[in-house]
Amino acid sequence: MFGAWEVGVWKALSRVFQPDCIVGASAGAWNGWVLASGCGVEEMTALWLDPSLAVIFQRPALLHEKARELFARFRPRIPFGLALVQVPRMRQRLVRDSAITWQHLAATCSIPLVFPPVRIEGAYFVDGGLLGALPLWAAREMGATRAISVHALAGPHRPAGLGAIAALHALARPLAKSCPADFEIVRIEPSARLGSVHDALSWSRPNIERWIEQGERDANRACTSITM
Repeated sequence: MFGAWEVGVWKALSRVFQPDCIVGASAGAWNGWVLASGCGVEEMTALWLDPSLAVIFQRPALLHEKARELFARFRPRIPFGLALVQVPRMRQRLVRDSAITWQHLAATCSIPLVFPPVRIEGAYFVDGGLLGALPLWAAREMGATRAISVHALAGPHRPAGLGAIAALHALARPLAKSCPADFEIVRIEPSARLGSVHDALSWSRPNIERWIEQGERDANRACTSITM
């Protein structure tokens, strides 16, 4: 649910910046899919304020239903890629543009220990954030030389209590792809703690509204560093 913070970030960024391509993982991939399709801030906000999100973590079928809905409703107009992790091989995969199906949208949000892997063409895939929530390596593979990174789980204010998922990240980190040192990055991170792990897995209209407002404030601070 911290993906709502990204909507606020885009609300500020959209006034000064238009991307050449968008890459995302997990909830960032869903936001990226919608943004690349030309969706406006008001419509994106309405998507996150939809109470139907409250049940999305109850069973895999509901996550898949939402992925089908987003796939049917939106189509990117600019280059777009999403990150996946193939299991059990623990390999990062970039899927882009017309190769993306609703199954890929479902897989990139299939959080390990919460949802089962998604089977696609005989292989199994999970949340693209498992080996790193910020897929800058994928942006570089798509030809980007500069990036604005939007990372809801970064910085000193990341939520505590990630438990087994944090342990998986630590074990998997040596397998993650890295981004070249010469890659130019403007980083946008939360300036204050968004909430608990429970908050991240529970839909709450007041929280969604608060996170969108905070995302806009955090991005406004970074806008002075962004040149077209």
